[in-house]
Amino acid sequence: MRAVLVPDDLWERVVPLLPPAPERRRHHPGRLHVPDRAALAGVMYVLRTGVAWRDAPAETVDCSGVTVWRRLRDWTEAGVWPRLHAALLTELRRTDLLEHCAVDGSHIRALKEGSRRPLTSRPRRPGSKHHLIVDRHGTPLAVTLTGGNRHDVIQLLPLLDAVPSIRGLRGRPRHKPRHLYADRGYDFDKYRRLLWKRGIKPLIARRGVAHGSGLGNVRWVVKRAFAWLHRFKRLRIRSERRADLHQGLLELACSLICLRRLRTAR
Repeated sequence: MRAVLVPDDLWERVVPLLPPAPERRRHHPGRLHVPDRAALAGVMYVLRTGVAWRDAPAETVDCSGVTVWRRLRDWTEAGVWPRLHAALLTELRRTDLLEHCAVDGSHIRALKEGSRRPLTSRPRRPGSKHHLIVDRHGTPLAVTLTGGNRHDVIQLLPLLDAVPSIRGLRGRPRHKPRHLYADRGYDFDKYRRLLWKRGIKPLIARRGVAHGSGLGNVRWVVKRAFAWLHRFKRLRIRSERRADLHQGLLELACSLICLRRLRTAR
C-alpha cells in the first residue's frame, strides 16, 4: 500500500528535499524514527480520502495519524512543497508553458477556525478561497489561499508573484506569462495597467458586454484544474486551522498534477 500511495517516481523527487531526521539521544533515545516514506504515505492517504488525521489507519500507512500530521508540519515549515512544485515545473517546461495562462478563484467551506479571517471593507463571507494560475494545458503554476471575502482581483498580483522561476531551457528562467486570460471578475483598468507594466498582455472579459468574445476557449482550463485539485477530498473543505498546512497540501496536490502530466508527456 505504501508503494501505491507514494510511487517511486514521486519518492525520488521528494527525498532530496526532505530535512534530515533528528539525531537520537544516546541515553533514553525513545521510539524509533518513523520512515519518511511511511509518513508521506499517510499524508497522501489523508489528502486523497479527506479523513481526519487521527483516523488515518496505521495498518495502511505504517504509522499513526498524529505522526503523519507532525511530519507534514515539519516539512511545510521546511519549505518542501514549493520546492517540489518548482522542480516539477522545471522538468515540464516547454516553449509554451508560460505563453498563455489563465487565472481564477474558487470558494470552499472552512471548518473550525479556518473561516476566521481579518476584517476588511468587504462583507464577511465564511470560508476560504483558492486562487490558481495555470498554463494553456491546465498545469498549475501557483496557488494561494485567502479568506472567503477576498476579491479575486486583489489576489491577482500576489498570485503572479508566487509563480516560481522556471528553468529548463536556455536563457533566463521564466517567471511570468506573456498573455493572461481572466473572467469579468478581474475587469478593472487599474490592474490592466499594472499587468502591462509587468510586460503581461491582459485578455480579460469586459463587464456589460455580451458573451461570445472567444476568451472562454482558453480560460476553461483553469476550471478543469480546479476540478483536478478538488478530486483530493481534503481540499474540498478546509479542515486545517493553520493556513500554512492547507497551503502545503495545495502545493502538494499541484505537484501531483504536474507529475501526472510529466508521465503522460513521455
